[in-house]
Amino acid sequence: MPLINLISTKQVPSMGSSDVTVAQTAAKAARKELRETEDAKKVGLSQMTAWIKNNPDIEDVQTDENFLLRFLRVKKFNVPLAEQMLLKYLNLKKTLPHLTAHLDFLSPSLNEIINEGYMFPSPCRDKNGRRVIIGIAKNFNAHKYTSSDMAKVHFLTYETLLCEPTNQILGFTHIGDFNGLSVSHVTMWNPTEFSRILKWAEQSVPMRHKEIHLVNVGAGVKWIIDVGKSRTSKKMQERLQVHANPDDLKKKFSPEILPVEMGGSKYTIQEMIQLWREELAMKRDEIMALDRMKIIDDRGIIGRRHDQGHKGNKKLFADSVIGNFRKLELD
Repeated sequence: MPLINLISTKQVPSMGSSDVTVAQTAAKAARKELRETEDAKKVGLSQMTAWIKNNPDIEDVQTDENFLLRFLRVKKFNVPLAEQMLLKYLNLKKTLPHLTAHLDFLSPSLNEIINEGYMFPSPCRDKNGRRVIIGIAKNFNAHKYTSSDMAKVHFLTYETLLCEPTNQILGFTHIGDFNGLSVSHVTMWNPTEFSRILKWAEQSVPMRHKEIHLVNVGAGVKWIIDVGKSRTSKKMQERLQVHANPDDLKKKFSPEILPVEMGGSKYTIQEMIQLWREELAMKRDEIMALDRMKIIDDRGIIGRRHDQGHKGNKKLFADSVIGNFRKLELD
């Protein structure tokens, strides 16, 4: 069956384009950027399924096509690399379950944070067919919620969107509005976890981060961003754009994409949230089932010993980060 027939985009409208156009864009990107063919899929899925079934270090790992393809696609169908990312993904959930597991959007804290508009995707795709994830710092109450709550909202958003093949292929655009970011937002994080989650998430979560747009970035916030960039890959650093003001940000996007409160033309934040809640409800069981997968031993992760040998350096870095954060005076 042609790849275009396997890609569904009906969950959200596309920006000024038909679902067929978005599916065609995804099919083209899959072939050109990810080296995805029916033969590559067949071989990759067969090899990963056999590896999972014969690996004593993991248990109850899903072998359905849609789940495994997210790892194969992000690694361009290099099976050993996809297997490594799956191990790192499972290990991330095992090591930091309070940040990455139990992602039930109906749980009290997550339900409230979602309703308050801290993070949600736009209902409309950008010009490249990508979902646009919007984060608004001032809508997260750092005095009421914890760093665990913040992380869970991020992982819930990512896991839900990754359920859709089109999103796996085309990747994501991110918008971060730092207006209202306070010292409390930063110092609520444990320094070691802060350092670890920045580095591990990029290596462990099978997402294609294509563009990152930040706005309302003051001097203090810029320093935080610079620190965060130092813990990510060069590729991620090159995809980050800092905008001087909201008007500069608006030039990059169709007005349909942004909420009315950010200069958009179609949906308010609350309307976007309501549409997002409908998506979350449809995927709730699928997301909750992810917690059944386990990694028993991390010995198969290449580089694990090397990472452990530098725990001391990681802690020194993290302590330095938080120490400097506490000196900042943010609006």
